[in-house]
Amino acid sequence: MDAESIKKVLKSVSSGRLTVGQALEQLKRLPFEDLTYACVDHHRSLRKGFPEVIFGEGKSLEQILGVMEAMVDQKDTVMITRVSAEKAKAIITKHPKAMYHPEARMLVLASRPIDPAEKGLILVIAAGTSDIPVAEEALITAKTMGHRVESLYDVGVSGIHRLMQHEKLWTEASVFIVVAGMEGALPSVVGGLVDKPVIAVPTSIGYGASFGGITALLGMLNSCASNVSVVNIDNGFGAGYVAATINTLANS
Repeated sequence: MDAESIKKVLKSVSSGRLTVGQALEQLKRLPFEDLTYACVDHHRSLRKGFPEVIFGEGKSLEQILGVMEAMVDQKDTVMITRVSAEKAKAIITKHPKAMYHPEARMLVLASRPIDPAEKGLILVIAAGTSDIPVAEEALITAKTMGHRVESLYDVGVSGIHRLMQHEKLWTEASVFIVVAGMEGALPSVVGGLVDKPVIAVPTSIGYGASFGGITALLGMLNSCASNVSVVNIDNGFGAGYVAATINTLANS
């Protein structure tokens, strides 16, 4: 439940459309709801501007649906990350308005239409085609949080001229998310070209010496571009969330 929802409840009590008892019924699950296997944080929207996000990996279908039901009752937008196609199919059977994004392995059930913010552009750049699933996780996250997002894919350092072909787009962006595996060089290149925040996302893509993304991670952490910060390996969601938080400042 976000600030606007609580304001509506309070205004309804003030105008007499709701009794105190009816308002209490709507608010009684705040600040969190204990489902025994999960404590659903219904205050998250109020504190942070966006509801709790469900990490689907490792949770049973029943647990995911239980948390979803609690959030839907509070009219929260539901975002589930790392959810399999099989589980997503079962969820959509119960919630037909939910949308599954197979490449990102994300499912979103919006509580209301999502209009992108008026200011700012988040640009998601992927070095290679194999990095796209992580890039898509970042893109869907930022879009669901209400931001304008564009993407440039397969523009890595082995052919950097491909990135330069899109100069108009990447010079308009206010925040960059740069996703790369292998040696993880692309965020440093982008960071050296722009005066905006660059969020680097190392991926686990690469041959043996990439060590499952550790090589890319260390390369990004050692970037000489001062405007580059780094999230964990394959953490597209974290990058999208941070980018959305930064872009929110442009609209405040």
